[in-house]
Amino acid sequence: MPEIERKFLVQYLPEELEKYQSVEIEQNYISFQPEKRIRKLSESYFFTEKSEGSLAREEHERPISKQEYLRLQESCSFVSLHKTRYYIPLEDGLIAELDLFHGILEGLMTVEVEFPDVVTANAFQAREWFGTEVTENPNYKNKQLIQKPPKSL
Repeated sequence: MPEIERKFLVQYLPEELEKYQSVEIEQNYISFQPEKRIRKLSESYFFTEKSEGSLAREEHERPISKQEYLRLQESCSFVSLHKTRYYIPLEDGLIAELDLFHGILEGLMTVEVEFPDVVTANAFQAREWFGTEVTENPNYKNKQLIQKPPKSL
């Protein structure tokens, strides 16, 4: 199933951030080509494969056990990516996923919005607190951030 999303840097944090649902994420990469990763969201675990692309790309995700997560984590050669994700409701049922990164990416803030189709994605108007769009910039893909953090952090 295609994943259609736009990604932005964050200009400033929205007010009353604490009122939104959030989750702690730990993410590790098994391989970058093809992209295969494992992810821990609170106490849930997932294995994900993604195709190349920017606005729209294939994504296949399945739940895995904690034991499988820990076993697969041993084969990951890069440090874990850590972030807090806030789910901020927008109109038309859309959700802004605000990521505040920790560790080697401390200070980086991005927001992604996933869409049902390309037409809706292209018509979307970014919120005032969103910053520069980086959807088409491969340097801001999570797999790239963990390999080569931006110098501006």
